[in-house]
Order: sequence, then structure tokens, then C-alpha cells
Amino acid sequence: MASLYLVDSLDGVRVGASVALDGPEGRHAVTVARVRVGETLRLSDGRGTVALGSVASLDRDALVLTVSSLTTSPAPVPSLTLVQALAKGGRDEMAVQAATEIGVDHVVPWSAARSVSRWEGAKVAKGQARWAAIAQEAAKQAIRSRVPSVSAPVTTAALAAGVGSGGAGGAGDSGLEARVALVVLDPTATVRLATWEPPSDATEIVLVVGPEGGIDGSEFDRLTAAGAVRVRLGDSVLRTSTAGPAALAVLQAKLGRW
Repeated sequence: MASLYLVDSLDGVRVGASVALDGPEGRHAVTVARVRVGETLRLSDGRGTVALGSVASLDRDALVLTVSSLTTSPAPVPSLTLVQALAKGGRDEMAVQAATEIGVDHVVPWSAARSVSRWEGAKVAKGQARWAAIAQEAAKQAIRSRVPSVSAPVTTAALAAGVGSGGAGGAGDSGLEARVALVVLDPTATVRLATWEPPSDATEIVLVVGPEGGIDGSEFDRLTAAGAVRVRLGDSVLRTSTAGPAALAVLQAKLGRW
């Protein structure tokens, strides 16, 4: 399968046009991947549009692609948002990577009560940029036409208020009135995610995953008051790095996308 690289925009590009790939992406293609003239590549704007074409020419750290086809994939409805609690040891980053490969649309870092890792001061922008870079690279690896958005970190209060106002990660992308279905992973819940049915009019499914120490009781209360359904995956308790991706896989199958 042809490799995928990201460009800022494909607006106005037509079949037969020449598109330059330069900057870090072009440098990687030429110097690391060592693409050759005639090789087929995909260029994506990360927002659903992909240009397929062959390499027409190479420079030291850039190339020119002749476009043979253009496709645009609509934003999925409902979208899938992962609210991932900050966790130590890079386990939150592992979750972001796998969730992106599985098909998450939005990622929201969550400063949960029991999160050992904390983003404060300059760490906020640095952490958000780090997660965004992980999502971008994972999307390229998975040949995804859409790169998940990564928001600024939220508190439990902001998360509950955001869902109540109509979205947590970007429910408005489809242009439809937001209808959010909020689910929280809880290993003690009686409802299994495999049997839970999202509302037929949901435009966004928000999945909340706690840190290694679990979700605090007061947080469960606050999220439940905001309309959350507590669900479990199975009899085993997964780590925060695998719980979100596993649940997203269940949702993808439930929505008929897998």
C-alpha cells in the first residue's frame, strides 16, 4: 500500500496537477523513506481529502507528485472521542497512539483526581503538542485520511460541563445538532460495553478512561450527573494504555465500521 504523507492543504488541487511535498514530510520521504521517481504516494490534508499519484521529480529534500486521483471521506457520524486520563510512564501516550490507529476522531487529555502525571505551566502546551504529534504519526502509519484533533487538557468539572453543553471533542464537525453519548469505563459496572446501544441520534460518542489508580467516586458521581453511562469491557481489568483502544475497537464493530 502506498505510503501517506501530510500536507497543509489540497484545496484547488485537481487530477493531473502537480503537488509539491517539502518541509519535514518531503525531507522524510526523500532522505529516510528514499522514495524514487515513479513511486506511488498518498498526500492527505488530514481532514479527509487524499491525493494519490506518482512521484514526478525529486530534489534534495522535496518531491513533486502528479495527481492521478482525489478522494474525500466525510466525517464519521457519530464521531468517537477518547477522554484519556493523564498517566505516568507514557501509558497515556501509548493509548493515544493505539486509539488513533483504531479510528478515534478526537482526543481529550483529562486531569483526573488520581492522575499522577500533571500538566502545569509550560507542560500544558508541550504535552498537547506531544500528543498531537503522536496522533499525526499514528494516522500516517494507519493510512488514515483524517488526523484526530487533540484538545487542551480538561478537569472533571469542565468535562461534565462540556458534555452538557453539547460536545467534548468536536461534535459539531458534521454540521448536525450535537447529541453526545457519554460512556465511562468502570470495571465494576453491570452494563457491558458489548451490549450497550448508543442513541440512534448520537452525533458523538465520548469514551472516558481513568488513570492507573482508577476513577474517583466523586468523579463518577459528577459524570453520571452529566448523563454518563458506566460500562465495563469484561472480567479482567485493563491498564489505562489498553482500555481505551480496546473499548474503541468494540465501538467500531458495534457501529459497523469494522
